[in-house]
Amino acid sequence: MSMPAFGLNRFDFSTPTNFAADVARAEALGWDVAFVPDSQLRRHDTYVLLAFAAQATERIRLGPLLANPVTRHPTVTAGSIATVDAVSEGRAVLGLGIGDTAVRLAGLKPAPVATLEAATGAIRTLLRGEALEVGAAQSARLPHPRPVPVWVAAAGPRMLRAAGRVADGVFIRAGRNETVLRAAVAAIHEGAADAGRDPASVRLGLVLHTALEDDAERALAIGKSMAAGFYEYSPHLFETAGLPWDGPDVHELQRQVHPDFHHHPDLVESGRVVDFLPEAAADAFSARGTASEVATQLIEVLSLGIEFEIVVPHPVPNPPPPAETSGATYMERIAREVIPLVRDGLAELASSVN
Repeated sequence: MSMPAFGLNRFDFSTPTNFAADVARAEALGWDVAFVPDSQLRRHDTYVLLAFAAQATERIRLGPLLANPVTRHPTVTAGSIATVDAVSEGRAVLGLGIGDTAVRLAGLKPAPVATLEAATGAIRTLLRGEALEVGAAQSARLPHPRPVPVWVAAAGPRMLRAAGRVADGVFIRAGRNETVLRAAVAAIHEGAADAGRDPASVRLGLVLHTALEDDAERALAIGKSMAAGFYEYSPHLFETAGLPWDGPDVHELQRQVHPDFHHHPDLVESGRVVDFLPEAAADAFSARGTASEVATQLIEVLSLGIEFEIVVPHPVPNPPPPAETSGATYMERIAREVIPLVRDGLAELASSVN
């Protein structure tokens, strides 16, 4: 049982300088990867932020989680992440997805599965220094290719299979239900096999919405909002997990939240909109509760026998900037109160097996 790297995708985004300082704090606390959501109407430019962070750090890996092929052309993304890799001396990682707030807040639509698959293949080709046919007079090549690993985030079976066909790694964003996770891994491996790849060569990661809350009622409401967010876009996950949706049509409920159940400004409020959901739904699609409870839930997921290389405990709701926080920040609490318990728990399980 190998120990995963831990990544964080929420920092002080107020200025590039403050972001770099916050990532440096994360590095000092032992975090392994610093991610930036590539959402142009919510934050400063992703690659400028990453370049600033690269200059302020030495060890931590850096990359977008997630970029998309809608707001940036694949050749642009390839050139940008290669530059970050050069500035950081080989610490870049690229996370791709179909597009979330970056596209919806701009009045655009998420990329179809085929578009993301093609973009992933194109970016990997360019990063390897190979020629890419783009319909121009000459094939495209990066002037500064770098061997940056390209990961794709996925939840649905079609996207999981596509990611297995073309990506270096796949972030599973489908909660923590064992049946759902095993189905996701099977889909990734199926896609890899279809493409003639060794399924074991496709690395796996886990992005898990995490409500670090000492108030059990508040944590449960947030967990229900996370579950509803998955049902909005991937209702099959409820079916796979054996969970009911015994409430109003989700599209009717969407009128009460903005932009969706995952990003509503008050996740307790949006959780109460779907209070009819069983507690099991909150358990299936989030980690929630006190530090020790979150650690226990992470240990349960990481002891399933699925080798997750990177785990991202995605904070919900978004934590406030350090300057507005009284007491320890989410970054500090997870690093000091959760990750050591997870590592000790996994080490104990490994020793008991041996």
